[in-house]
Amino acid sequence: MAKDFQTREENYAQWYNDLVIKADLAENSAVRGCMVIKPYGYAIWEKMQSVLDKMFKDTGHVNAYFPLFIPKSFFSKEAAHVEGFAKECAVVTHYRLKNSPDGKGVVVDEDAKLEEELIIRPTSETIIWDTYKKWIQSYRDLPVLVNQWANVVRWEMRTRLFLRTTEFLWQEGHTAHATKEEAIEETEKILDVYTKFAEEWMAVPVLQGIKSPNERFAGAVETYCIEALMQDGKALQCGTSHFLGQNFAKAFDVKFLSKENKLEYVWATSWGVSTRLMGALIMAHSDDHGLVLPPKLAPIQVVIVPIYRKEEQLKQVSEVAQKIKKSLEEKGISVKYDDRDTYKPGWKFSEYEFKGVPVRLVIGPRDLENNTVEVARRDTLEKEILQIADIENKIEHLLEQIQKKLYHRALSFRENNTLAVDTWDEFKDVIENKGGFVLAHWDGTAETEEKIKDETKATIRTIPLDGKKEDGKCIFSGKPSKQRVVFAKAY
Repeated sequence: MAKDFQTREENYAQWYNDLVIKADLAENSAVRGCMVIKPYGYAIWEKMQSVLDKMFKDTGHVNAYFPLFIPKSFFSKEAAHVEGFAKECAVVTHYRLKNSPDGKGVVVDEDAKLEEELIIRPTSETIIWDTYKKWIQSYRDLPVLVNQWANVVRWEMRTRLFLRTTEFLWQEGHTAHATKEEAIEETEKILDVYTKFAEEWMAVPVLQGIKSPNERFAGAVETYCIEALMQDGKALQCGTSHFLGQNFAKAFDVKFLSKENKLEYVWATSWGVSTRLMGALIMAHSDDHGLVLPPKLAPIQVVIVPIYRKEEQLKQVSEVAQKIKKSLEEKGISVKYDDRDTYKPGWKFSEYEFKGVPVRLVIGPRDLENNTVEVARRDTLEKEILQIADIENKIEHLLEQIQKKLYHRALSFRENNTLAVDTWDEFKDVIENKGGFVLAHWDGTAETEEKIKDETKATIRTIPLDGKKEDGKCIFSGKPSKQRVVFAKAY
């Protein structure tokens, strides 16, 4: 199935793109920069969605839905916000088409020009805060803890499936609070939710931190983030949680009457993760044999493939296979029994290996005689013969083992590709020749940050929350610094 599949070493970008397409995750659409998420890819996203949705609800949040279209005037109300998104906005100017004069197509009907142009949402802060003005009058109306699952459009010139597309799927939380302390606590709580999801479900270790002012979300006072390291040594931002202060409340005049009977502006947060997590999942674990999925997010956790020559053998094998399937499903394990006679077993082995199914069971006539089953694990490609007795507990344990193995393998990779440097020459050498996370002192100025980016394409990925304070000198300017920050080239 993967004969023409490029290796990571040969061409990492091509390897990734081929993997997404050949593993049936997604494909490019007729609209430039947009993608079709195929059923297998969408099944992974649905698992991500259901886990995150429960985590949000367990922390007191509820779901709602807000319009796709945002009046253009809303964007002018928060200066930093409009500046940050202006170049990415898709604008609706008319609401109707008509037949062209030559009858060979359609043209925009100039009589159907909108009184006010509409922006297709790149993010929903503006429309939501206009709505919150109607919802919030008193401290009794707070906090508002709302999330929405939606699509957004950001007009991208250079796109890559899942990682950067013109339209993508995400969730965006938007909360309103009576105090600054509550809003900051919310921002940090969601950062912990994202971290838990990335590490415990995706098996992707992440660094928690805050963004530098240059990298901060447009309109935020502080942006918290989680950053992961991909196998090519580049960083990927996997989630952000923003403390918005009172910026949007002031822009949309959202006030509440406090317990002290004073009229005050609301404090706000927003936070989100997107289908970019699919890219992280693929690049963190997959190999030159194809996709590798952590069991917790795999649409199919176990596949059972029968080996037989005659119909009578298939019938006998199927009877045992179905019993195994049922015992595994009773454990909450998703199982596929592939008894299609249109493909040979070898082709099936290759297909499920390429699609990253964590465990493959193979049963043939000899296994029936010995009461055994062949077990192959995708993460290490190792095989072993196990007795069928108590197989459901053995496989349950194996899936847990694979989940942990993938996390620790990714963590080990990150640790081996994280380096502290103290000079500009060291920094350039590591960034250009090795990649990974580079811990270095920075003088805290946007000017220095921009110069480092211009010369090396490396950006400050995060200022670690758990970073120890240590005096040093900025690698570029030589000015004093109190803490190392994390630099890397990034997606």
